[in-house]
Amino acid sequence: MHRIRARTQSGAAISLAAAVALGCGSSGRAVPTGCTEGDEALLRALRSAPAQVRVGGGRLSDCLSEEADGDQLQLVGTSFVEAASRLAARARREPEGQAALELGYLVAAAHRGGDRTQGVHGELLRRLDQELTTVNTRARAYRRGHRAGRRAG
Repeated sequence: MHRIRARTQSGAAISLAAAVALGCGSSGRAVPTGCTEGDEALLRALRSAPAQVRVGGGRLSDCLSEEADGDQLQLVGTSFVEAASRLAARARREPEGQAALELGYLVAAAHRGGDRTQGVHGELLRRLDQELTTVNTRARAYRRGHRAGRRAG
């Protein structure tokens, strides 16, 4: 009986250590809560651009964190890409409008955050850049938002 208990305890210790090493044992909040609340929350927050945009108490760039678990990565990615897609559609119609400014801010803030994550968010950044293929990124509104997002996003 003593041997069985010792194996079970050491097995549990190994499992716990593996979970912590993989990030599963993190204390929870690897990204600000607003980052995982969907594209609507992100779009509401972006209305304050070019002033600093905050979601769940953090910057947009804080949404791209190496400590994020798989669920958070997926929620952040989905929210950012969906928001970018909606903004891009409006920015195509009105290149000097608020949507173009917000899109510039969003993309720049994502790159600001992603630059610190050693490639973890590479696919997300690629998808965001893909949304720009039909947007006039030389428009003053987009460039203004992009500068603000790089600086404070």
